[in-house]
Amino acid sequence: MKIELDKEEFKEQDMIQINLEGKTALICGASKGIGRAIALRMADAGAKIVAVSRNKIELDLLVSELPKNNGQTHMALTADLSNLDELKTIMSNLAHAMRIHIIVNNTGGPPAGPLCKAPIEFLQSAFQQHVLANQIILSLFIEGMKSEGYGRVINIISTSVKQPLDNLGVSNTIRGAVANWAKTLANELAPYQITVNNILPGATMTERLSSIIERESNTLHTSTEEISKKMISNIPMGRFAQPDEIAAAAIFLASPLATYITGINLPVDGGRTKSL
Repeated sequence: MKIELDKEEFKEQDMIQINLEGKTALICGASKGIGRAIALRMADAGAKIVAVSRNKIELDLLVSELPKNNGQTHMALTADLSNLDELKTIMSNLAHAMRIHIIVNNTGGPPAGPLCKAPIEFLQSAFQQHVLANQIILSLFIEGMKSEGYGRVINIISTSVKQPLDNLGVSNTIRGAVANWAKTLANELAPYQITVNNILPGATMTERLSSIIERESNTLHTSTEEISKKMISNIPMGRFAQPDEIAAAAIFLASPLATYITGINLPVDGGRTKSL
C-alpha cells in the first residue's frame, strides 16, 4: 500500500544552510525511507556519504543521485547488520581506509506483535541487529572521531522509548535498550566533544508504516484507509511525517550547530507522544 497525503514540501530557501563539507557520514539503512532522505540531505550539505544497506541495486541508484556540490565522492557499502561477523570485517576494512565523522544508526524494526507472545529468537535477532551492530560500528570508528576532534552518533529509533506503542512489543523493548546505550555513551564521550543523540520518529510515510497498516487492516478486517485515519486521529498535526522531516532533525544534530547537544531523545512526531 502506498500512503498518499497532502503536505507542504520543504522549500530550499526556508532551510537553514548547514555546511558539512569535509565530513564523512556513514548512514545505515540508506537505500530507502528515512535513511535515504538523510543521505540526500547530508550530501547536499557537502558531506561525503558512505551508504550502507543489504540492497546493492538500490544503494547504487542512491549513490548515483546523491548531490556532489563540493566535488565529494560517495560510496555504496553492501552489508547485513544482522550478520555480525561479516559486519565487523566490512567496517574494520572501512575504518582502515577512512575516517568517519558522523554515524547514523538506522535499521528496520522487529516484527510486530505482543511481547508476551514473541519468540526468544525475535528478541535475540533484534538485539543483535540494533544494539550489537551499533556497538561494533562505534567501536571501530570512535578513535578516528577522537583524533579528528569531531564526532556525531545519531540513532534513528522510535517514540516508543517515551511511550510504548501497542502491538510492537519487541520493538519497544529493543528501542529502549538503544536509547540507554546512547545515553551512556553520551556521558562517556562528551569529554572528547563527541555527541550521541536519538531521533524518535513518529508515524512516517515509509514501507514499514505501510506494512503496519496492511497488517492492522488484515487483522481487523477493515480498509487500510480506515486504519490510516485512525492513526492520524492520534497525531495533533493531523498527518503522517515525511522522511525528509526526520532527515532535517538528523542533519541539524550532525552539524556544528548542535555542538552542545548530547544524550537527548528528540521526538519528531507531530505531537503524538503524550509524555514530555
